Amino acid sequence: MLRMRLSLPAAAVILLAAGLQAQDLLFTSRIDLVQLGVTVEGRDGVPLGDLTREHFEVYEDGELQEIRYFAQGLAADAEIVPTHLGVLFDTSGSMERDARFAKTAAIKFLNTLTYAEDMTVVDFDTEVRVGRYDSDDFPRLVERIRSSRTSGQTALYDALGVYLDGAFEQDGRKVLLLYTDGADTRSRTTLSDLGDLVKASDVTIYAIGFQEQLPSSVRPLERMRLQQLTALTGGRSYFPNRVEDLDEIYEQIAAELDTRYSLGYVSTNPRMDGSWRELEVKLRNPPSGHGRLRVRTREGYFALYLDPGPQ
Repeated sequence: MLRMRLSLPAAAVILLAAGLQAQDLLFTSRIDLVQLGVTVEGRDGVPLGDLTREHFEVYEDGELQEIRYFAQGLAADAEIVPTHLGVLFDTSGSMERDARFAKTAAIKFLNTLTYAEDMTVVDFDTEVRVGRYDSDDFPRLVERIRSSRTSGQTALYDALGVYLDGAFEQDGRKVLLLYTDGADTRSRTTLSDLGDLVKASDVTIYAIGFQEQLPSSVRPLERMRLQQLTALTGGRSYFPNRVEDLDEIYEQIAAELDTRYSLGYVSTNPRMDGSWRELEVKLRNPPSGHGRLRVRTREGYFALYLDPGPQ
């Protein structure tokens, strides 16, 4: 049975000294930090990696917030703020023809992310199976991916819900890579419920939708659904025409993670009412020569909820 827990806090709790750069962090106080992963793209969608804290402004419900934490690149401060990596891998029957290449490409990608503290693998077809591996267990992770067999239908929404449920318990940065070649055909979790789970999480989702197996009549709808889910998190969706394009897509994702900015602030809104808070990140005096810049980050978060008790 799936366990859906929308009441858990979306703000990451991290030990740090407020107002210091990443390399100067001191473990002196406990702060409820709202953490954002931010990608800035220049022309042609190329990630921009030469910005500083002074180039960013963060707004919560229209109110300017003070950036207390700033780092660039997930590997830069991995010893201070851990990175948790998730992989959702479609092993339904329609994957049989391309499974070997898809597995090899995924393993090559994972092997480049040496800074990840752990990796959670969720392979799914009619059923959903989960395994979590520490960084020194990479050989076991590879064996799990290689030994998976293709069969059954596609319980995509259930698989994503299971991963997000487990990710709520992790502190730090969370990145999920989702690979599927089809539409959901099996899940008990509805798309609406899944959207609520995604909004309640602080996971950045990158989705690869290989849609060549889908009827052309349903491809636009399934593409839109993946795009909407990833946009909520500040991630991105890719739709390759050939399974051989996976290597290039994984390289693009790895490059984006290398240039991704981490921003954190303590909200000026002290109410612990569980309400939805809209987020916006703006650029201030960005460097010239990059064309029009685009900022991607999650659209918001649910505030912590504290039961007021009997009135």
